[in-house]
Amino acid sequence: MFLFLQGSSSPLFALLAERLERQGHQCLRINFNVGDWIFWRRKNGFHYRGRVKNWNSFLSDFLQQNQVTNLILLGEERPYHKIAVEEAKSRNIAVHVVDLGYLRPDWVIFERDGTASNSRFPRRADEVLAQGRDLPEPDWSRRYTQGFWADAGYDILYNVSTVLLWWLYPFYVRHTLYHPFLEYLGWIGRLAGEKSRQREAEETIHAVVGSRAPFFVYPLQLQTDYQLRVHSPFQGQEEAIDLVLTSFARFASPDARLVVKLHPMDAGLINWTHYIRQQCDHTQLSERIDIIDGGNLEHLFGSCEGVVTVNSTAALPAIRMGKPVKVLGSAVYDMEGMTHQASLDTFWSHPVPPRQEVAEAFFRLMAHSYHVRGNLYTRRGAAAAAEEIAAKFAPSPL
Repeated sequence: MFLFLQGSSSPLFALLAERLERQGHQCLRINFNVGDWIFWRRKNGFHYRGRVKNWNSFLSDFLQQNQVTNLILLGEERPYHKIAVEEAKSRNIAVHVVDLGYLRPDWVIFERDGTASNSRFPRRADEVLAQGRDLPEPDWSRRYTQGFWADAGYDILYNVSTVLLWWLYPFYVRHTLYHPFLEYLGWIGRLAGEKSRQREAEETIHAVVGSRAPFFVYPLQLQTDYQLRVHSPFQGQEEAIDLVLTSFARFASPDARLVVKLHPMDAGLINWTHYIRQQCDHTQLSERIDIIDGGNLEHLFGSCEGVVTVNSTAALPAIRMGKPVKVLGSAVYDMEGMTHQASLDTFWSHPVPPRQEVAEAFFRLMAHSYHVRGNLYTRRGAAAAAEEIAAKFAPSPL
């Protein structure tokens, strides 16, 4: 018996349930809001309209009455999901987490127990080599494409319906930091200036790369990202920015530059450019910092000295290129042989690159055992991911 909780604003969970039922499994779903219902719209959908404080009791009875054996969800750190994971584990119910792939753009995570700090992925280079060395090289060619508007369309459908029909689930608590309508207002302003931001970013990248001066790259994450909020020592991105700028000012070579790239999905509710410029004034870094809001990140990686990140998957292409990476939080790829294990202060002068054999084994193992091909926000990509996940639960041939 499979129980689905919240997924993304995507057809994936409904498509996966359809395929599991073809194999003879039973699938149930608990909806917490109207958006959840819209992306299920099939039989065996139940509704939780109570308060968070009563969720544990409701779920405990539900799991027992329905003899659930497998729990599938996205985002194991969401308030409802965190309680559900603890309850499931106490009953020996297998927990499966689906999420955007570490290996983007057209891969989907399918892991037992969780991601990042909760991942079962081995954390030592010798284990990665032992498990990944002899695996076949994956097909890295791009199979599925999804654009901004595909993602945005599903997101708007999910959130607008949930907000306007809130009274159907009056006690639902969102896991996001900001009200969705506030984010949409931010996006309207950003979309209006997108072309000029991209042009300015490409000009800056061209100038930085063309100058041949040493430079490091710092890709920002979303303030709302659970990887930042839960799987790092920082309460917010401001703390990470302050740490990076202070360390760079004190320990980087005077001729080195730092390129800070804003996250492409940031709604602009916090003016990160202004914040960074203020901090640069305090650390006397104004002439050595470049801030870009757009452009090709991998173009920067190709010429940089190294990449510093809290725990973004954006650093993985840099590792594949053999570039040194320093992780400030908890990341599944942060290990000896993959990333710089000494302090951030030493990174600017003596960055340690990844070992090629470890990196190659890492990517083979990650693709083979912790991902499926597909994506969340196109019908074709979601269907492909659903097929591969369902195949993992297919009855063994006699």
